[in-house]
Amino acid sequence: MTKKLNLSIRQGETFQRVIRWEKPPFIYKAITGVTQAAPVRITAVGHGLTTGWRSAVVSVVGMDEINALHVPPRDNEFYQVTVVDPDVVTMNAVNTSEYSPYTSGGYLQFYTPVDLTSYNAKMEIKDQVGGTILMTLSTGVDGRIVLDPAANTITITISAVDTAASSITWVKGVYDLEMTAISGVVTTIYSGGISVVKEVTT
Repeated sequence: MTKKLNLSIRQGETFQRVIRWEKPPFIYKAITGVTQAAPVRITAVGHGLTTGWRSAVVSVVGMDEINALHVPPRDNEFYQVTVVDPDVVTMNAVNTSEYSPYTSGGYLQFYTPVDLTSYNAKMEIKDQVGGTILMTLSTGVDGRIVLDPAANTITITISAVDTAASSITWVKGVYDLEMTAISGVVTTIYSGGISVVKEVTT
């Protein structure tokens, strides 16, 4: 499924975006402890998460306030985690200091990370759908896209030199990000509009 994501480049600045490619089915890891703290600290033995991955909390007893309200959880009910160790994560955006005490149960619920090992990535920016190519980024020669299978990240980078006034003359465009497997299967994972914010200081 292709996700919609609009991007903005500030001229003269380094542009960097980290993307995590997630897909069904959900993975569930049993929770054995949740702290009343800011940020919340959650124990889920062998959670298997990497820092930055998104997870929702479901079915916790006692601290009901932390549970996602919808089944399945909606996009805004997932929070990025920070891995403390193989059994513990924190969620910086979640403050449970005034929540009810945790009693028992619950799960970390998150989408399956796609194994990036056998993929290459390519992103084209055009003036319009089917139009003129304005910029191409890839994991190939230009190295503007870096895949990190261990961290489950796709990092897109456009240097400050490349975003400078002499390099970018366009203001708006469209893009998509394609992932090509070693088998040749191509999957478009993100698409949307892309705009350039003109710099003041040159």
